[in-house]
Amino acid sequence: MAFTASHRFARIAPRKVRLVTDMIRGKSADEALTALQFSKKRGAAFVREVLKSAIANAEENDQDPGELVVTESRADGGPTLKRFQQKDRGRAHPIRKRTSHIVVAVDVRDAAGGRARRAR
Repeated sequence: MAFTASHRFARIAPRKVRLVTDMIRGKSADEALTALQFSKKRGAAFVREVLKSAIANAEENDQDPGELVVTESRADGGPTLKRFQQKDRGRAHPIRKRTSHIVVAVDVRDAAGGRARRAR
């Protein structure tokens, strides 16, 4: 059973967060936390908090955090805030402030030490 956590309406563009989510997918939870801690990307802070929440959800259900693997990490687009920037001679240029829905899921590694087991 996968344990998920999400951050909806995060004020960062999904394109920027996807660079970070692609980096941690398939890694163990400990490796992913370490990678996010030392990443210079701004999106790493958002994803790190969501990953810590998913790990806490798994611990709440008596799972060992050392056996957890990141099975899913994605950043979907949220609603866009539309604003305008003043320009010369009374003109206005549009600005799109994008938001993201960040989802991270962790699952227990199977006994063979390979991929995470699938719930059926």
